Amino acid sequence: MPEDSEDRRPEDELREMLQQFLSGDGPIDPSRLAGAAGMPSDPAQLQALMAQLQAALARSEDGIDWSAAARQAGAVVQRDPGSVTTAERDAVQQAADLAAMWLSETTEIGAATPITMMSRQQWVDATLPVWQEMSEPVASSIADALTRAMQEHAPEEAQAMLAGAEKILRNVGGTMFAMQLGNVVGQLAGETVAGGDFGFPLLESTAALLPVNLRSVAEGLEIPDDQVRIWMAARELAHARLFHHARWLRLHVLSAVREYAEGISIDVERLEELAESFDPTNPDELREALSSGALIPPKTQEQLEALARLETTIALIDGWVDAVTEAATARLPKRDAIAESVRRKRATGGPAEKAFGTLVGLEIRPRRLREAAAFWRTVTDAVGAEVRDSLWDQPDLMPGSDDIDDPSRVIARLQGAGELDEMDLALQELLDDAERESGEGGTAAGDAEDQGSSDDDDPKPV
Repeated sequence: MPEDSEDRRPEDELREMLQQFLSGDGPIDPSRLAGAAGMPSDPAQLQALMAQLQAALARSEDGIDWSAAARQAGAVVQRDPGSVTTAERDAVQQAADLAAMWLSETTEIGAATPITMMSRQQWVDATLPVWQEMSEPVASSIADALTRAMQEHAPEEAQAMLAGAEKILRNVGGTMFAMQLGNVVGQLAGETVAGGDFGFPLLESTAALLPVNLRSVAEGLEIPDDQVRIWMAARELAHARLFHHARWLRLHVLSAVREYAEGISIDVERLEELAESFDPTNPDELREALSSGALIPPKTQEQLEALARLETTIALIDGWVDAVTEAATARLPKRDAIAESVRRKRATGGPAEKAFGTLVGLEIRPRRLREAAAFWRTVTDAVGAEVRDSLWDQPDLMPGSDDIDDPSRVIARLQGAGELDEMDLALQELLDDAERESGEGGTAAGDAEDQGSSDDDDPKPV
């Protein structure tokens, strides 16, 4: 028996209206809205988008459906999954075995770390949880801000419909963001060569190479493929070995990312302007706002400080990796050319990496990579690889930005002749005072008085 219209809730009317729109029966062309959101508008992708949004309407849970990101990323990869021959895979594995042996001559940390050959889809499956974690604060902010803007600026006749529809609007907005993220990660799978390419610890203590993308590194460089494979394997293994050794480092980096990302807000006034003026038949303004990052306001002072700390950490990680890789691959005639090519690519980033930075307001560039690598080389020359690597044993031993500029304090400390810390200075001051008093008094009585005053539990009678 059909439900009486008087018993229908306003949000049910909204759900039916959106379902009608998503079925293509509404007055708005869904393909234009898909384009406005930066999503593909070809028939197959559009059908998938509509299906995902219809699923969002039916969800009873409140929050972001990250499975939409996984499905979208998989769809992007399937357009060009790439292929690798058995001979090509074997060649990469042989290069990795040789790189591991050379690397063990350079550093002893994390020597048991294996290397995995991944397809583009396997890389997406392995890394998507980290991309989601980094994006979640922004996704939640956008979904909430979009919900408020739509409720506040809807026509008067639609106010009752939207009043109880917060969950519906958040689910749809969150699903749109998740699909945008999936689209970006799917594109990143076509640019990624190794697990450590982006500076973030995307893989947990695991080294990974994507043979299908590895062949693009040497294009235009006139460098033999085998040298590129060995160098890339050495760098990836060095990156993974570091995180395998310093178990605290992955959480340290991801916590710093989270600290920064949670400070990202959405420019509600700009979003309200879009909501007031949005013309579904001409979605260019919305597309520009989403693709340019215009909805994310300038960084606060706290964010700038958090970002500076994060960039220093990433630079120290990448600098150590570069210095160790340089030493391990000294036998390769084209080592320097490969390293310079990868550094330049890392400094500029590919289109998909830039798209991720725009989407979530977080774009990491190791701006001090060369200086950080020089710091690690200087430390290595002064104290050797084993002592150098002890700086990764604990978080409080890790160098800072000032140390990159001037490694002398770190070197002095590692050599055992560094400046004393606060506790050492306080103890030294007490010892110096006692020595002066002993020299000035020079009496056994003075010594006895000192002895008595320091033993509160068993005071000596006078």
